[in-house]
Amino acid sequence: MLNFNIRGENIEVTPAIREYVENKIEKIERYFSEGVSANANVNLKVYNDKQTKVEVTIPMRNVTLRAEERHDDMYAAIDLIVDKLERQIRKHKTKVNRKFREREGVGVYFAQEVAGTTPSPVEEDEFTIVRTKQFDLKPMDQEEAILQMNLLGHDFYVYTDADSNNTNIVYKRRDGKYGLIETN
Repeated sequence: MLNFNIRGENIEVTPAIREYVENKIEKIERYFSEGVSANANVNLKVYNDKQTKVEVTIPMRNVTLRAEERHDDMYAAIDLIVDKLERQIRKHKTKVNRKFREREGVGVYFAQEVAGTTPSPVEEDEFTIVRTKQFDLKPMDQEEAILQMNLLGHDFYVYTDADSNNTNIVYKRRDGKYGLIETN
């Protein structure tokens, strides 16, 4: 079901590491329906301070599962990644089941029930909107949008691009740099 693409940056992906990654991540296959095939892209990084970072991305037709974990121990990071992926699957399954209870065929990717994986009430509450804001999008360039974001103390800022007139988003990355999401 899962095809693995494992890359290492500043680390050699040994057969032992490959086997550990595959055995751990294959555990999430129990959530998938029969016959579903997906690619699991795994990126292992080791930094100069011996800190490791594990990224896993599993793109599928209706959902993309993605998790990232930093840890001093790469094997511990892989274990934590599996927990994150399982939480994402349970959240998505709960959301889909709640939204489309009356429809059949929901859960194209996820098996109907796995013993012991009933979502907790806390997970369902995570989708409750507690505040709504409305504002006009002012045309500006990305530099001004970054300044506005920093002035507000937010991690992202939505604006209308002055050149293209499209709605764009600038955001602050974990490494302290900035990212831009452009819409069409």
